[in-house]
Amino acid sequence: MTDAPHSDNGETPEKDVPLRYDTRLLGRILGDTVRSQEGDQVFDLVEHIRRTGVQFHRNADEGARRELQSIMSGLPTAEAILIIRAFGYFSHLANLAEDQHHIRRTRAYAMAEAPPRRGTMAYALARARDAGVTREQLEGFFARALCVAVLTAHPTEVRRQSTIDREREIAHLLDQRDRVRFTPEELNDNRRALRRNVLTLWQTSLIRHSRLRVLDEVTNALAYYDHTFLAALPEFYADLEDQLGFDVPPFLRMGSWIGGDRDGNPNVTAEVTRETLAMQSQRALRHHLEELHLLGAELPLYGPMVQVSDALQALADRSPDTADERKDEPYRRALTGMYARLAATAWSLDKLEAPHRPVGPAPAYETADEFKADLDTIRDSLGADNLGPLARGRLRALRRAVDVFGFHLAELDIRQNSDVHERVMAELVEAAGAGKDYAALNEAARVALLTAELANPRALATPHNAYGEETAGELALLRVAADAHRRYGAASLPHYVISKADSVSDILEVAVLLKEVGLLRPREGRLDIDIVPLFETIGDLQRCGAIMESLFYEPAYRRLLASRGNVQEVMLGYSDSNKDGGYLTSTWELYKAELALIDVFRRHRIGLRLFHGRGGSVGRGGGPSYEAILAQPPGALQGAIRVTEQGEVIAGKYSNQDVGRRNLETIAAATLEATLLEAERPLPPKDYLDVIEQLSADAFGAYRALVYETEGFDIYFRESTVLEEIASLNIGSRPASRSKRRGIEDLRAIPWVFSWAQCRLMLPGWYGFGTAVAKWIEANPTDGLARLQAMHDDWGFFRTTLSNMDMVLAKSDIAIASRYAELVGDEALRTSIFERLRAEWQASIDAVRSIMRQQELLEGNPLLARALRGRVPYIDPLNHVQIELLRRHRAGDEDPNVVAGIHLSINGIAAGLRNSG
Repeated sequence: MTDAPHSDNGETPEKDVPLRYDTRLLGRILGDTVRSQEGDQVFDLVEHIRRTGVQFHRNADEGARRELQSIMSGLPTAEAILIIRAFGYFSHLANLAEDQHHIRRTRAYAMAEAPPRRGTMAYALARARDAGVTREQLEGFFARALCVAVLTAHPTEVRRQSTIDREREIAHLLDQRDRVRFTPEELNDNRRALRRNVLTLWQTSLIRHSRLRVLDEVTNALAYYDHTFLAALPEFYADLEDQLGFDVPPFLRMGSWIGGDRDGNPNVTAEVTRETLAMQSQRALRHHLEELHLLGAELPLYGPMVQVSDALQALADRSPDTADERKDEPYRRALTGMYARLAATAWSLDKLEAPHRPVGPAPAYETADEFKADLDTIRDSLGADNLGPLARGRLRALRRAVDVFGFHLAELDIRQNSDVHERVMAELVEAAGAGKDYAALNEAARVALLTAELANPRALATPHNAYGEETAGELALLRVAADAHRRYGAASLPHYVISKADSVSDILEVAVLLKEVGLLRPREGRLDIDIVPLFETIGDLQRCGAIMESLFYEPAYRRLLASRGNVQEVMLGYSDSNKDGGYLTSTWELYKAELALIDVFRRHRIGLRLFHGRGGSVGRGGGPSYEAILAQPPGALQGAIRVTEQGEVIAGKYSNQDVGRRNLETIAAATLEATLLEAERPLPPKDYLDVIEQLSADAFGAYRALVYETEGFDIYFRESTVLEEIASLNIGSRPASRSKRRGIEDLRAIPWVFSWAQCRLMLPGWYGFGTAVAKWIEANPTDGLARLQAMHDDWGFFRTTLSNMDMVLAKSDIAIASRYAELVGDEALRTSIFERLRAEWQASIDAVRSIMRQQELLEGNPLLARALRGRVPYIDPLNHVQIELLRRHRAGDEDPNVVAGIHLSINGIAAGLRNSG
């Protein structure tokens, strides 16, 4: 028996009725909780606000909007916080219902034996087969493929882990209702459990009251391995190999910046990075130890009844297990011996005590590959004795977990700003007497000095010199990296990312610094870490091809690159390029940068691996991953991609194992399709390229004129958004700006985008597009619109760009944005800037609708449109109360509850809008 969702009035398609039912169920439970805990008066007020919000959005009733504003402005602070919590929790619960609906629809599709769904590996393989891709070509793809999802070090996720845990339990209970046929009593138990968890949520502080340390961020990220990655990835590989009929290498892996990203974050010290590596290793080893222990319980095979291989017998004989009860159980003796070795490994690497006492002393494993070889011995022995099915359960999953996660868990990147490297190099050169004032040298002289140092085996730094704090810190970090390679293997720390890379010397400086700690060995021509330049600004993107070409002409670097398999990784920055030039120009310049890199790398016969620094929001490169990957230029994906998973999307994508697997599988599937099926796709017609070049130029001009050339715009931005309040919110360990200056240039992209989302304007995702399209059509009155429509129909890149803009504009609300504008003290400044914003907002909506041939936004995405219609009445009250609390706070109200209310409202609005930070 289940809580069967009833059909509604016909507004909701049949397939979405269960989503509507779950959302209403959780809403009712939340309402009952508010009533029982806070009383009828608060409950009635919440309901009145909810109904008023719904009335406005159904009927565009301005009286309802004025009533909302009136209610919120008169609320005492204590009541305002209760309202914020009620509507904020509803958004979180609605997210859980939506995630469960995605899982439900995926299962229903599979059970109906329908064709594979887009974005799955089954769909990608079906497309490949239809296109005539051979088994040998597939084997070749997987042999060289690499897909890495990289969790980043600057989240906008503000919730505490305890609230995420409760939400995860609610999601599990919803999932049970779909999968289990309950008795009436079991169904009541499920409802009671839902109520208990919602009650616990209500009485748990939603946000943090102290700023996170970096290691707190590491701890939070590690929770996703327990809940998702350690189980989901082995499951993905098992299904993939079953579909292919052959084994594949561990090409889909996890990466992290958390604990290694030093750019602008003084809290990421060498010791923090060392501790991060240890924490990651401990999580992997705990998993392996527990699974190995459970595997022993699953293989009590009796020696006289089974035949074992000589290798398995030798493995059992080496075991320190002398217990009589296991003398005739060779598999168990082998496993207890392996457990003893793994326990010794855990202690040797990380001083980690094994959860179960080993049977005796044993030598530690030197590498994860050595441990994997012992697991392979067990698998091979079982297979040789016709016991292969016993190897396809826990043993198969553990073997793959060791393959993917090793003893290190995730690839940790180091990232630092090129300005820091320049200062460190200048001090080292001066202290070593290796040259003149390094900072004063031109680029050619720097390159000459650095290439000479790359050929010199002696180090610049000596223990006899006392270095400044910055230089000493960078050298200490590099020593940690070298130690990580010795301790955990090269996979533990394989990349060094250079922020603000804009010259060849920026890259060579890092090479010289790596030489200081033995990660680059001149005599052998060996480089142990990928050096990854990050091109971020519009100017950097425009120059990146020329910079990489100049780098490849340096024989010293080419020799090092040969030791890395002649593959060079390049990172492209979406967030900062957007802040620099606006959405359309950022997107187009990223596309052109890829074209330039493809050309340079092809001519120099270097493999290109792109690392996409995408954020969660459209303004930071967000949007559906599958479409984004396939929209890359032909040849951009050469079987490999790395992509950041940032901020608020981490919890949304990876709290649930099924949802997490689907998101990871999407990256892998799209990479396969882009590499095998799209690489030879011709470029769009030159006419299309010329059109978007003109659109980009006009959009860039409009964006820069507003953001960087309008006097007082920075004041408008700070006063009309929650920027200052976000800076004080305990959302992470990084400062909101790279320096103490208050200009937009120095502001990080995350608070820039997050602030515009909170006031419902979403400016970074659309500004300038309306002006650009209007100018184009004015210059081409007869066929201008038709040409843009043809570009949308024929060109995936342009179609994806508009689809993302369509989504972000649908989440905007100019009327609410106008209320935030009222917070600007200078009336003339407020009026002049807001009218420009309003005009461009409407022009951009008109442009998107015309090109996409839509009467309304999101006409082509009805599920998202319905979801937004259901959510907006619950988001609007949060905006109205946030505005009122901002007024009080900025007027000098020192009640700490005012600040707490603002922070709670920030969380609730972000949850309601989802990919908005």
